[in-house]
Amino acid sequence: MSAAPELEGAMELADELKARGILASIGHSDATYDHVIEAWERGYTHVTHLYSGMSTIRRINAYRHLGVIESAYLIDGMTVEIIADGKHLPPELLRLIVKMKPIEDICLVTDSMRGAGMDDGEHVLLGSLAHGQECIIDDGVAVLPDRSAFAGSVCTADRCVRTMYHQAGVRLEDAVRMMTYNPAKILGIQNRKGSLSAGMDGDVVIFDDDIRIQSVLVKGKKVVG
Repeated sequence: MSAAPELEGAMELADELKARGILASIGHSDATYDHVIEAWERGYTHVTHLYSGMSTIRRINAYRHLGVIESAYLIDGMTVEIIADGKHLPPELLRLIVKMKPIEDICLVTDSMRGAGMDDGEHVLLGSLAHGQECIIDDGVAVLPDRSAFAGSVCTADRCVRTMYHQAGVRLEDAVRMMTYNPAKILGIQNRKGSLSAGMDGDVVIFDDDIRIQSVLVKGKKVVG
């Protein structure tokens, strides 16, 4: 569950989430470093889509205060996720994240809405079908009709891996790890998901040299390809 730790009740929420075995994550937050440190100590161990919807360094009167982004870099062991579509974060920013955080502390996330996989030019609603915001798929990302802002990701998991490999210069095995084992470990389900070994669920994706999916197996049975 994502929460903004600077809001009233956020620390008590962390206690309840921890008691229930639910991962507490900082997201959509305007927190400063002090908030993040307190949150970390109370059990917020993860950051939801780094750089997207969160605070960065700013001045309050004469003094500079770190935001969630810089705090996540400073706290050893705090894990982060990144929307690796090559649009929300440019390749050079992806390279910076990989330089600042260990590979094992980074996972990839599509953060996609219902337009995932649609072609450019398609119109789709963000949010509820009854009252959602109209947006357009343009240049591989959902944008508002006036192109003034992103309206959501339309990325797929293979695209995340492809972006990190081709654009961010990450080794292929590390890009795959960030999409598979790392998220499983962060969620505490690495004993059955995220790697290929005896006793695992047998969920397998086979892709070609360009990281285009050729076959998919779920629990050892082919469902695609």
